[in-house]
Amino acid sequence: MEFRVLAVGDVVGMSGIACVQHHLRGLKKLCGADFCVVNGENANGVGILPQQAQLLLDAGADALTLGNHTFNRREIAPFLEENSRILRPANLLPSLPGRGWGLFETKLGPVAVVNLLGRCSMDFGPDNPFHVIDKILRQTNGAPVLVDFHAEATSEKLAMGYYLDGRAAAVWGTHTHVPTADEQILPKGTGYQTDVGMVGPVQSVIGIRPEQSVAKFRGELSGRYEVAPGPCKLCGALFTLDPAAGRCTAVERVMIVD
Repeated sequence: MEFRVLAVGDVVGMSGIACVQHHLRGLKKLCGADFCVVNGENANGVGILPQQAQLLLDAGADALTLGNHTFNRREIAPFLEENSRILRPANLLPSLPGRGWGLFETKLGPVAVVNLLGRCSMDFGPDNPFHVIDKILRQTNGAPVLVDFHAEATSEKLAMGYYLDGRAAAVWGTHTHVPTADEQILPKGTGYQTDVGMVGPVQSVIGIRPEQSVAKFRGELSGRYEVAPGPCKLCGALFTLDPAAGRCTAVERVMIVD
């Protein structure tokens, strides 16, 4: 029996949420997706509020992952404790609210979803994700493992893909908001893509008004980042798994434009 997983990139702002609400259920049906993981860490521009997380879950996300902006909006902390369908990076300090991985019931049975945070070029130092994932894999009881690796460097993401090749069903990257053209099945059967992109404004710099990013890189004073106006695109990847063989059989980039 094939099992299809739809991974959706970072949702940016309320317009990104609206794009998910408009397209996700239809996309899941069109792709035959059995399970959907959405990264929501930029749903509030930077960070995510409880009501925004709930909107994404109500729109068809089976699991939500986050990233380095998890606690930019501290209001999310109680929601992380109360709702097992939202994950924050597993290699953050264990005493912080929430959980970094979970088992989700599907038609296939339990599926493990893991959220990890990269360390290369990040502005703080979480625990080593390569060590943390080893500990998690010892607890998944043989369930297929899906990993959202929220990281800056393509080298770190690729290294994680090869490190988990044959041990995870699928590994994909988030955080840089631009889809990479390297969807593939690694030698031992793990589906992989370095970055699945974002859900956000088409005419933007990773979701933000272009003039604000231009001003920043010119060294000028710029205000608080604002989500760009205009039509949005939804980017992601579809992983087709063969649970009996314990491998991924196909990976396909997905993009819908409003």
